[in-house]
Amino acid sequence: MTQTRTSPSEFRHGGKVLAAALVGVACGASPLPFNVLPLVMGPINAEYGWDFAEISAAMLIFGVVAPLLAPVYGAMADRLGVRRVALASLAAFGVIFAAFYFTPASLMGWYGMWFLLSLVAIGSTPVTWSRAVSMWFSRNRGLALGIMLLGTSLAALVVPQVATRAIDAGGWRLAFPVVALFPLLLALPVALAWFREPRPEERPVGLAAADGSLPGLSLREAARGYRFWVLIASTSLISVAYGGAHIHMAQIVGLHGFAPADAATVLSVVAMGIFAGRVLVGLLFDRFWAPVVAFLAMLLPAGAAFMLMGTDSNLPLIMAGGFMLGFAAGAESDVIAYLAARYFGMRHYGRIYGTLYMPFGIGSGFSPILYGAVRDATGSYDLMLMTAAGLFAVGGALLLLMGRYPDLGVTDEPRA
Repeated sequence: MTQTRTSPSEFRHGGKVLAAALVGVACGASPLPFNVLPLVMGPINAEYGWDFAEISAAMLIFGVVAPLLAPVYGAMADRLGVRRVALASLAAFGVIFAAFYFTPASLMGWYGMWFLLSLVAIGSTPVTWSRAVSMWFSRNRGLALGIMLLGTSLAALVVPQVATRAIDAGGWRLAFPVVALFPLLLALPVALAWFREPRPEERPVGLAAADGSLPGLSLREAARGYRFWVLIASTSLISVAYGGAHIHMAQIVGLHGFAPADAATVLSVVAMGIFAGRVLVGLLFDRFWAPVVAFLAMLLPAGAAFMLMGTDSNLPLIMAGGFMLGFAAGAESDVIAYLAARYFGMRHYGRIYGTLYMPFGIGSGFSPILYGAVRDATGSYDLMLMTAAGLFAVGGALLLLMGRYPDLGVTDEPRA
């Protein structure tokens, strides 16, 4: 019979898979469109005369359609294997993103390109990568997922620089095929070489049931329990609170009387907060009850929202608020992946995670519109920031209702 490995060094056994997942996340649909669109909006506006709101509406299409397909891609990963789904989606994402070079001079054509991208892109996000990582890591799963999600932070550091140089060299269209080289020539070869699910004998202690099978609930079984809906509610509230705050951060800083250069500094601090949140919270998840860690992490942005209100010219205070918001964003990404595995198991992880990811993506897509509407109606973001503080606190507190981790039939003993 096969035997579950007992080595405590999960990183030694699953390190290559984790590295491939990190690169896959960095080069996938989670960060790349969000790092390119802000840079091409100005040139597109200048060339075609489309309003910034009209150009930005493409992101709403992407932010709604792609998450709606997350459960479908998750189910395919469960049934066909995560390697096939992740690699196929990554390749399709790169090809279609490169094809944006041929975007027609039509607003409907612009929207159509984003809709087409939405149909294939979600499989290149953590919806797939996190399944394999969660199967290679048990005792260090929180830290491993946090490391994997650092890919989005790495993309935020590199991709804007590359896209800017491409725009300077050949116009806004060139940014798309140049950035598409990341998934096609970097992530895809690395994933082909290293990314896979573990064989039964390679699975870590604490992952498999006594008979060697993967334990876990089906989506229908998970949805019958209250924990599933607690996670849906918590994720929805937090995504609505955070998404618009990030997109409108430069404008928030500007209302405090600071120059665009200062706003860029605050955005860098937000990125530092995301980085710290993913690593630290993931590490704490492995050592303490994850819901209470997540609740405490969500209290930080609740306080940050109040720091960002008003018009006081206190840059250190604004920077502290930006860091705390970023920390929460890093933590929330870990929450969905980690709690889905701990409370519902790995048997149908892809479909369950995809369903939980859906409200997160949709909420993040609508949140900037809410922030913008409040700014347009009142002249400031204070009302929305006050609302966001409550959403962060309530969303975090809901997680305290999750209860103790369920016994899914896993064993900590090696199988003979």
